[in-house]
Amino acid sequence: MAVYKLFPTQDATLYSLYPTMNTGLDAILEVSNRLDISGTPDIARYLIQFDTNEIKDIINNKIAGNSSSIYLKNFIAEAQGINQNTLLEVRATAQEWNNGNGYTLDSPIVEDGVSWTYSLYSGSGAWSISGTNSGGTYTGSYNSTHASQGGGNWYTSSTYLITESFSLRNVKDIEVNATNIVHAWYSSSLPNYGFLVKLTSSLEFNASEYVQPVFKFYSVDTNTIYPPTLEFRWRDYSTILTGSATGSIVNTSNIKMSLAENPGVFFPESINRFYVNVSPLYPPRVYQTSSLYTNLNYLPTASYYAIKDLDTNEYVVNFDDNYTQISSDSTGNYFDVYMSGLEPERYYKILIKTTIQGSTIIYDDSYYFKVVNG
Repeated sequence: MAVYKLFPTQDATLYSLYPTMNTGLDAILEVSNRLDISGTPDIARYLIQFDTNEIKDIINNKIAGNSSSIYLKNFIAEAQGINQNTLLEVRATAQEWNNGNGYTLDSPIVEDGVSWTYSLYSGSGAWSISGTNSGGTYTGSYNSTHASQGGGNWYTSSTYLITESFSLRNVKDIEVNATNIVHAWYSSSLPNYGFLVKLTSSLEFNASEYVQPVFKFYSVDTNTIYPPTLEFRWRDYSTILTGSATGSIVNTSNIKMSLAENPGVFFPESINRFYVNVSPLYPPRVYQTSSLYTNLNYLPTASYYAIKDLDTNEYVVNFDDNYTQISSDSTGNYFDVYMSGLEPERYYKILIKTTIQGSTIIYDDSYYFKVVNG
């Protein structure tokens, strides 16, 4: 599999209206500018961090020199007040922070982790609004009329700025290319303090009743199948289909297909190589001394796989012309799946897409499997 998903080690939302409140165990991450009852803007930003050692292991031992792209993905739970071109920024955080054990509006509020004012816990690690460290120059922003100093900080280099625009009717999930930031963490040119996600400056601390965008995303503590992920995608496609290769490429859409090496149940630590066996449903009549069914057949090179959650029917790995292309070796077509990137105690199904004689065909033949807790 050329898609590997990494889950966060910590995440939390920062609220300007509650400057020392920790939300480290909330099931929701929020980005917003909304007015309280007095008309004061309440700003929400969130932090999310992934383990450096896991990142290095994936790049060194799984991607292993292949060209890759790395995406930050957050799934929307609720969106309100989104007008045309509502812009979110994803930044590289410039200061260490602590997840904490709080929930929004605990009574009394919990202050043992990151908050709007403090990065570690109440009274410790106040957010530095400007400065320079081993990663370069960093900054932060707040509005002294409406909020105390804080709200996190981030590196100012445009290399580490990612934006995503949302409109009224488009999908509100975050899916941004974070390759530059993650590679900087990998090379240690930036210390890994995670991402900070915020509204663009023109939308924050805006006192207009008509500018109140609210994004709520699922956190790592969600009880759903939609936690945030850092998704590594690389091209591991290989083929032996040269002029000297044995076997032939099927040239008819009337084929039968089976999925080999599928025991049906996997542990999260599993890496499984699925083989795709294919043959024409109606082989042409030819004179030969051996069975047609001993011939080796391949799908066309423009063939791809996808994985769906069986209950929700949503793609957890979608068809991709670069990153889910089916490979081949001397025994047939194959692709690899890293089960650690799939939610355990769920059923999944595999779909195969191929292009034959100008027609794009998707085969959905009940290729099911389950990932179970080890």
